[in-house]
Amino acid sequence: MKEKFYITTPIYYPSNKFTLGNAYTTIAADVIARFNKKLGKDVFYLTGTDEHGAKISKSAKQAGVSEMEYLDAIVEDAKSLWKLLDIEYDKFIRTTDESHVKTAQKVFNDLYKKGYIYKGSYKGWYCLPCESFFTESQLVDGKCPDCGREVEFQEEEAYFFKLSQFGDKLIDLYTKNKEFLQPQSRVNEMVNNFIKPGLSDLCVSRTSVKWGIPVEFDEKHTIYVWIDALSNYISALGYGTDNDENFKKYWPADVHLMGKEIVRFHSIIWPAILMALDLPLPKRIFAHGWIMFGGDKLSKSKESEIKECVDPRILAPMYSADAVRYMLCREIPFGSDGNYTSEAFLTRINADLSNNFGNLVSRTFSMVRKYFDGEVTKEDEVSQDDEEFKTNVLEETQKVLKYMEELDITKAVTSVFEIFSMANTYIQKVQPWAVAKEENGKPRLQTIMKYLLEAIRIGSSLVQSFMPVSGEKVLKALGVQTQTFENLDNFNGLAEGYKLGEMEILFPRLDIKAELEKLQQYC
Repeated sequence: MKEKFYITTPIYYPSNKFTLGNAYTTIAADVIARFNKKLGKDVFYLTGTDEHGAKISKSAKQAGVSEMEYLDAIVEDAKSLWKLLDIEYDKFIRTTDESHVKTAQKVFNDLYKKGYIYKGSYKGWYCLPCESFFTESQLVDGKCPDCGREVEFQEEEAYFFKLSQFGDKLIDLYTKNKEFLQPQSRVNEMVNNFIKPGLSDLCVSRTSVKWGIPVEFDEKHTIYVWIDALSNYISALGYGTDNDENFKKYWPADVHLMGKEIVRFHSIIWPAILMALDLPLPKRIFAHGWIMFGGDKLSKSKESEIKECVDPRILAPMYSADAVRYMLCREIPFGSDGNYTSEAFLTRINADLSNNFGNLVSRTFSMVRKYFDGEVTKEDEVSQDDEEFKTNVLEETQKVLKYMEELDITKAVTSVFEIFSMANTYIQKVQPWAVAKEENGKPRLQTIMKYLLEAIRIGSSLVQSFMPVSGEKVLKALGVQTQTFENLDNFNGLAEGYKLGEMEILFPRLDIKAELEKLQQYC
């Protein structure tokens, strides 16, 4: 039986204005999901949209349509973006799905029956764009600590979840299970900024918001966003329904992946809810950093300040989805904040994708065609340089596997490209064109070509999760059809005598100055 692997992104507020910042989480999760599929695991990758709340009603009213008409159009647009970026999710959940509504109501009802939810009155500061309540002490200069917008004081009847009872249990969880919340800096933040100062009970219903899931036993109340939204991780698997086989199969989640701005909801509220329900906790919550521009977070709320082209709908068709995916994985240290500029993006395309990866494939294929009529050769005469190259490639491969196990996609993809760099350095060192001129050089030349093609095979197999199209093109030309990793620990993965397929230029070199000028029209 295959090992199971369940990975999720947060469900997104529906928007047709996604930037690279919004796409980052989904791409990173797709890379991790694809990599685990290639490891032979039974993977379930969940993403979707958070479709309830006052913002949706307000936007639909402004557009002159019903909430569902407004949502349907935007959700299809979002799905088209994920397709453009080669995102392969296994389920796209919408919180308006009937199955999700039933699960969210069951979660609310069960928490109420267990005594973890009670009725009271809420007084506090509310941020409409973030749909979040804050205490006076949590505000920053009197504004929302997350988005910096104005907040308004609200008071209404509400139901509350007894979050205050879970502080010690959460600290105990973080202490005993070091992998639960990563990176470690997030643990320190949750404990020092939220838990130790004292957790307040959580408002989990609204009477002033009508567009949402009604509380079954008190229908003037609507289930508030965090019980509604967070329960998608189990509603997508059929929890609480007659069709709960996926829940039994995949839960608990292996990875909840998200940006650091919402980690407190996932690492404090979500585990508390699961504890109250006596359900297993996710194995790992990983909060990555932000893509920064000009020292500020790259998000929809900052669009007016952005002077770079950050729209993946523009960048992917112009430079390929593979290039966009590679840039985000390589340039932003996973778990930390990282800067994005158009110039850095274009430079990466030239230096890494064209000069390193693309050039390696092109020159190697050309030499194999020139010296051996395009056929894969067998290993023959082997020198110390050849053995060192082989050893280094196989050692670097193990580093990639280790980094992916640790969810460090930045180090992993860097190591993959180190394999390509090693191969280019090897070519310069052994100079196959000179070996070809030697009187008895053919046996050695066979080994050189064989080792180069094997290194390309391994590197392309590893890079396929990051760059699906390019990786598949190279593997297809090499005659590699398998969908899982094979022969990563040896140089015996290619069939002797196989004739290389056609190979187009993967990444043409760019005139960076000209491309920057071209992108200005989209800024």
